[in-house]
Amino acid sequence: MRSVSPLAGLGAAFAVSLLLGWRQWRRRESVKVLEIGSLALFGLLLLYTLVVAPHWTVATVRLAVDGGLFAIALVSLLIGQPFTLQYARERVPQDYWAAPLFIMTNRWITAVWTAAFAVMALADAAAEYAEAVPLWVDIAATVIAFVAAFGFTQWYPQVVRRRAGITGTP
Repeated sequence: MRSVSPLAGLGAAFAVSLLLGWRQWRRRESVKVLEIGSLALFGLLLLYTLVVAPHWTVATVRLAVDGGLFAIALVSLLIGQPFTLQYARERVPQDYWAAPLFIMTNRWITAVWTAAFAVMALADAAAEYAEAVPLWVDIAATVIAFVAAFGFTQWYPQVVRRRAGITGTP
């Protein structure tokens, strides 16, 4: 996106999302809410860019993408279907899927990702609209938020299993 154009970056992101979704469909894997949402997000941003031809900066594209990811994650929480459930069900035996602890664990993990996407979007907005905020602050906030959410996703289920006395890898 930096070396060619935001349009090229959005086009590439849409193409990759489309290919990943096609690959999952072809393998008969479940297509997940986050992937469908990302495909729709990149498709809409690409269409908007082609039709309206806005002046995108790196920060505004990142703001649109991170804001879209925040919306997808938030809606999944609000409708009671945390987006992480689909990923967790691929790793956890079906016997646990309806368990309140399993669902609550995924609510917490999705909430942490929702917060991370909010931090990323706020950092993008600050980098774009507050002249005193340099781009490196946006990048640092994004990396920290992402690493924190990823780390929590790896750590928290282990804590829940240990506290519940569950052994093995459910």
